[in-house]
Amino acid sequence: MVARGASMSRELSAHAIILAGGRGTRFWPRSRTRTPKQLLNIVGRDTMLEQTAARLAPLFPPSRQWVVTNSEQAAAVRKQLPRVSASHILAEPVGRNTAAAIGLAAAHLLHEGLGKENDAIMAVLPADHYIGKPARYLRIMRAALRVAHAAGSLVVLGIPPSHPEIGYGYIERGRGKAIDAGGVPVFSVRRFTEKPKLALARNYVASGRYYWNAGMFFWRLSTFLGNLEKFLPQTHDALMRLAGEIGTARYAPTLARIYPRLENISVDYAILEPATSRAAAPSVFVLPAEVGWSDIGSWAAVYELLARKTGENVSAGRHVALDAQGNFFWSPKKFVAAVGVRDLVVVETEDALLLCPRERAQDVGKVVKWLEAEKLGRLL
Repeated sequence: MVARGASMSRELSAHAIILAGGRGTRFWPRSRTRTPKQLLNIVGRDTMLEQTAARLAPLFPPSRQWVVTNSEQAAAVRKQLPRVSASHILAEPVGRNTAAAIGLAAAHLLHEGLGKENDAIMAVLPADHYIGKPARYLRIMRAALRVAHAAGSLVVLGIPPSHPEIGYGYIERGRGKAIDAGGVPVFSVRRFTEKPKLALARNYVASGRYYWNAGMFFWRLSTFLGNLEKFLPQTHDALMRLAGEIGTARYAPTLARIYPRLENISVDYAILEPATSRAAAPSVFVLPAEVGWSDIGSWAAVYELLARKTGENVSAGRHVALDAQGNFFWSPKKFVAAVGVRDLVVVETEDALLLCPRERAQDVGKVVKWLEAEKLGRLL
């Protein structure tokens, strides 16, 4: 199937669907409702969204980039991506997970005339991930687009695990021989598994047959819509009704009415898992992608990316460290003096200061929940 699809003569336009609706609560106090992680310069000078769009540009010019965000963040997205058409920045009235977000983008692609007659390829990509090897990433994406050209194929990039991580979902490849796509190996997917316990994660890593699921998908528009109709028929039908209203005064009220009723489910659960388990022949494929990937899930992950050696202090501004090691400081406007402290995260904004051990950085999201419970909206 892959080889036939790869050699088809009729080329399809490829569109990047950038998912940029998350809050990034573990990056509080910098990350707020209107300025979440993807809209911040967490690593480097540009924001995560700006880095993502620039990284994709060699394959997807701005005219073929789409961003799915939310109504609170849409204005900031438009400001950061001025070359992307405002009509390609799609605002969800409420978050309904990735199946609905991708479906919203698919409805707009249909409106542009890229339905079953013409078709197109969708590349679904997060806005807030780090890629340390962009040239290799583009090469693997070209291969993924080639595989996704085949009607019926669902393609996912799999990150070779560097350690037994329990916070990610895993993809198990099939035992069959790899297929070549432009020098990149392609495997069928045997199954998707959820976040495992540590002992099982160790077995996964040791086997060499499992990859982290980083949420990067490729498929034809018609393939996605066909699977959406099969596995989430109510969501499919609602989005098809919405597609008919795009470009009219009825679009906004229709979106506000139907979107909250869509199934709140990830595309992994909704489509990829059932497509893998029920298909008579392989239809879901994984491409190993060793591309220097990180989801940058916490301040500790930022430190690990930026620290060049063990125990180094990382600071956004000027600092002095006396008998201090392994600390991360974000205080770009103030001089930081650290004495005798180890492995801390210190993040300062105009109205808040975060202090925590690096090993507890994952718990910063609990602060946001506490602020919500205490109705301290000014800090959110």
